[in-house]
Amino acid sequence: MTGWFWKMGRWIVLAGIVGGVVYQLQLSPVTVQGITPTRQAIVSEVMGTGTLEARVSTTISPKISGRISEVLVDQGETVGAGQLLVRLDDEELRQQVAIAQASLEAAQAALQRLMADKNRVVAVFEQSERHHARVQSLKEKSATTQEDVDRAVESLAIATADMTRAEAAIAEGQKGLLVAEKTLEYHRARLADTIIKSPFSGLVVDRQREAGDIAVPGSAVLTVISTDVLWISAWVDETEMAKLSVSQPARIAFRSQPDRNYPGKIIRLGRQADRETREFVVDVQISELPANWAVGQRAEVFVETQRQDNALTIPLSVLHRREGEEGVFVAENGRAAWRAVTLGVRGREFAEVREGLSESDLVLLFPAGQTPVAIGRRVRTP
Repeated sequence: MTGWFWKMGRWIVLAGIVGGVVYQLQLSPVTVQGITPTRQAIVSEVMGTGTLEARVSTTISPKISGRISEVLVDQGETVGAGQLLVRLDDEELRQQVAIAQASLEAAQAALQRLMADKNRVVAVFEQSERHHARVQSLKEKSATTQEDVDRAVESLAIATADMTRAEAAIAEGQKGLLVAEKTLEYHRARLADTIIKSPFSGLVVDRQREAGDIAVPGSAVLTVISTDVLWISAWVDETEMAKLSVSQPARIAFRSQPDRNYPGKIIRLGRQADRETREFVVDVQISELPANWAVGQRAEVFVETQRQDNALTIPLSVLHRREGEEGVFVAENGRAAWRAVTLGVRGREFAEVREGLSESDLVLLFPAGQTPVAIGRRVRTP
């Protein structure tokens, strides 16, 4: 008898333990965090990553080869349109200009001499014409000999040849003068090319050469940008293309200041997508810059595509999916219940609720990775 009571006692204790476990697992209230939907403005955004660029940028490079005599500006300095930036050594070119100037003066003097020679030849030619006319008149009257006539004809022919030769010499002298003028113009232009000026007002962002360096055409000495238009050239996934248009507002977050946003707007959309990444470029003009910035620095762009003011919102973290529907777990009469919701504008952290919830509902919040409670389970909130 004693053994039977001992066994029954053991079974009763075991049943009590099992019942306690079942109660804890199925029947006792589960403590969960709860939140209520709130009203606020919500914004839907398209994100892209890119770099700060200048719409207008130029590389300052010489037109001719030469040794740099002076670099008159440094990176970080502002410059005005037409401001002197770089000077090349011009000693040799000045000598060439002087030689070309002397050659021009010599060509001018030679042409003047040829003109004087032509004047003399013209006088001789006119005299020969008059003499030939007189002899021909005397011949008609039989008042002169044939020998005089022949000499008059010969003198006129020689004068005519001298006239032709003088005119040819003048034409050649004029061509020589033109060559001398063009040569002087060429050397003066080359001398002018030793002075390099800024094509527009802007900012020097890079200095690649120093005084004494040899510069050749195409080699960069300075890089100058216009600060009139600075933008973020951002790469955006092509699936977002239909949502974007020119003039849409945006906010820009530089990686150097991730906790601050700078205003901007779309001013240009790319018309070619990368065939590997399936992204396209969106240029977002920035209207305000950080105190310290650099062309090429990375930034994230968030383009506003939708906005809803005074919207009923819930955090995206409370959303779950059951049987193909989006919804949330709510507390109803102390128990967990499932509520399907219809969403509107989605932001980065919140979503607009159009149907399914009210401001008085208590939405259950489960930490990431935690399995939601079973529907109908008793719950309590702190």
